[in-house]
Amino acid sequence: MKKWNYTIGIDVSKNTLDIHCAEINQHIQIKNGTEGFRVFLKWCNTHKIILNQSFIIMEYTGGYEYKLIQFCESKQIQYSRIPGLEIKRSMGITRGKTDQVDAGRIAQYGEEKHKQLTPDRPLNKGIIKLKELLGFRKRIVRELGGYKASLKERKAMYPDLKKDLICKTLESKIKENEKVVAKFDKELMDEIHKDEAMKTNYELIRSIKGIGMVNALMTIAYTENFVGFTNPRSYAVYVGVVPFDYSSGTSIKGRKRVSSIANKELKQELTQAARSAIQWDPELKSYATRKMANKSYGVVLNNVKFKLILRIFAVVKRQEMYVDNYKNAA
Repeated sequence: MKKWNYTIGIDVSKNTLDIHCAEINQHIQIKNGTEGFRVFLKWCNTHKIILNQSFIIMEYTGGYEYKLIQFCESKQIQYSRIPGLEIKRSMGITRGKTDQVDAGRIAQYGEEKHKQLTPDRPLNKGIIKLKELLGFRKRIVRELGGYKASLKERKAMYPDLKKDLICKTLESKIKENEKVVAKFDKELMDEIHKDEAMKTNYELIRSIKGIGMVNALMTIAYTENFVGFTNPRSYAVYVGVVPFDYSSGTSIKGRKRVSSIANKELKQELTQAARSAIQWDPELKSYATRKMANKSYGVVLNNVKFKLILRIFAVVKRQEMYVDNYKNAA
């Protein structure tokens, strides 16, 4: 027997929500925000959908769903976030793709998996703050990188410039942005120290060679301090570092490759961590050197990313700092 009377699938994007109720086979698109939620409530009244008897299933986007979650919690509506790749694979072969179709497929997923699904826990407001700070910090860092590249290019083209207004402006912007980044770093660390569990996990993750401040903070933010993701492989799939087989029968034998459905931002940051780990961690350096004899650098780098994720989840699970057994064995 189902635990709820209405299964509502929601395809989430930055500006809109596509909503589909499986039981009545009805769809609506609303704005992703307060105005849209008012329209959604009226739609539910029109179709006699009782929200406290409903279960909302949405795709895990890593941020765009937060307004919807806050709405659900304010109205005491049960909800669950599911990784997009899990929903896609559960559907098998599908044809056609629109936001309306996706919402229907999410609702269908909920109908089929209702026995296994459980409501998510309420959001940690500290996690939301971390994501907001990290997102804006990244914008400033990108801008800073652009200013530095422009200044370097201009000085290379005009080496004799001393009182050039463009150079002076760029130098001023660089100094200003560096100060802003430093302020954000302090605010981020202040936020981590407000929560003892986040602070402990941050210190544990930083004990792993190659994992710096940004990677540690992003891991805590996007795993929701290891509540949203409790399994390293599931998180690795979300980040996009786990390869899948692409084959069918005897005629199609494609090489393994990672899915394009991934959090590119996390993957990019983890790439920097993997490069650093290969340089400074003796075990991973030895592993990479050995594997590159018959594998490409990209494949090996991807494997190192997965190993780092395994280490991250292991130290958090054990609540113990990372120990370099390779060094001890030597």
